[in-house]
Amino acid sequence: MRTSSFSYGSRLSGGMRLVVNAAIAVGSVLLCLLLLPTRFPGMELLGVAPNWLLIWVVAWSIKRKPIPGALAGVVLGLLLDAMTSAEPTHAVSLGVVGYLTATLQKQKYVQEDFISVALIVFGMSMLADTIRALQFSGLGDRSWSEIWAYHQPLALACAILSSLWAPVIYFPLNRLWEQMQAFDRS
Repeated sequence: MRTSSFSYGSRLSGGMRLVVNAAIAVGSVLLCLLLLPTRFPGMELLGVAPNWLLIWVVAWSIKRKPIPGALAGVVLGLLLDAMTSAEPTHAVSLGVVGYLTATLQKQKYVQEDFISVALIVFGMSMLADTIRALQFSGLGDRSWSEIWAYHQPLALACAILSSLWAPVIYFPLNRLWEQMQAFDRS
């Protein structure tokens, strides 16, 4: 008789479930961090790749409260700053994305299906890139027209790619987190 690997979850102690949840979160974040600099054939549009960490923040925040969503965004933004330039920071934009995603009235307006998740990621990607463009504007080393001319195609390309790839990250993680929550209730 063959059993699912998740059937053992109901036998795990509370502390062990916490460890498994943390391992899923940390492992998926590390995977997203490794995917950031990777360019697979056909995955770029105008030299831009999907924003894997933004997709993760949306996936994390969609079923959580605003403060944990914002905290996850800030932490991942700081990790991204450690890999790239920290000026302007990614922490602000990803923190705002986490907070706003968590505040969506998902029960009334948004269902958790392919289209809804893709639309949320599209909108949040546009917002995050706009926040970063505003930060670049505040630095004052480039003209407004130069920043905004570059921002428009970049933000659109990133939003399109991120929304198309969002289900690849969202649905497996969501399934794992739902399984772990089901084990917590049992």
